Amino acid sequence: MALVSLSLSLPSPAASSSNRLIASTPSPSSGCAGSRRGLRAASHGSLTLTAAPGRRGDVRWRAPVSLSSFSSFLPPFFKNNKEKEDEEKAARLKEELLAAIAPLDRGAEATPEDKARVEEIARRLEEARPAKEPLKSDLLNGKWELLYTTSTSILQPQRPKFLRPYGTIYQAINTDTLRAQNMETLPYFNQVTANLVPLTSRRVAVQFDYFKIFSLIPIKAPGRGKGELEITYLDEELRVSRGDKGNLFVLKMADPTYRVPL
Repeated sequence: MALVSLSLSLPSPAASSSNRLIASTPSPSSGCAGSRRGLRAASHGSLTLTAAPGRRGDVRWRAPVSLSSFSSFLPPFFKNNKEKEDEEKAARLKEELLAAIAPLDRGAEATPEDKARVEEIARRLEEARPAKEPLKSDLLNGKWELLYTTSTSILQPQRPKFLRPYGTIYQAINTDTLRAQNMETLPYFNQVTANLVPLTSRRVAVQFDYFKIFSLIPIKAPGRGKGELEITYLDEELRVSRGDKGNLFVLKMADPTYRVPL
């Protein structure tokens, strides 16, 4: 239960007469009118001076319960309600997002209108339940399957369709070792590993170290092989990320036990 903290502030001598505390007691001329009106009080700041009818001279200070003080009891209730609403909204938006990207071949077949729609849904999902400190969450660890991206370097839309990556594409992250790995399957089975450097609680710098062609031939990555990645939405099943070049990535969890090679 929240605690109520009441602060008492007294007027300074320099305060104007309109701001001074006023005590009001029933006068003899008012007769029983004062008792009919009940308690009369004048307040200043968080202090109130009151006089009870029929008890002349019985003047008491009291600290009224202000709206701000009373509201300190309410946040846990409203917070729980808001969290529930956000979870329900996020669940609806997840379904909407998955339905929107399903026919788009990971984004390779997306029209400008498709991209705009996916972007809008992703933004609403990020706003409904933004990722909080995902780099400290175990939910981030494991192998994720790429469902959608706007990255042309991954999709290779300029190539004939049979030469594009058409097998499953994965990205793995381990927060304890700060390692990441991108893995293509058919037709090339290319891989790249990287070191991660946290920049904030949800954004990392990515420094690629080794590429593997056909998963066999290791090639040291050039020094310019770097970028950034921000985790903007995260739960047990779905991750939304954004790159430093403005690319959007939507992924689903495939294997939470997977470990990236050191």
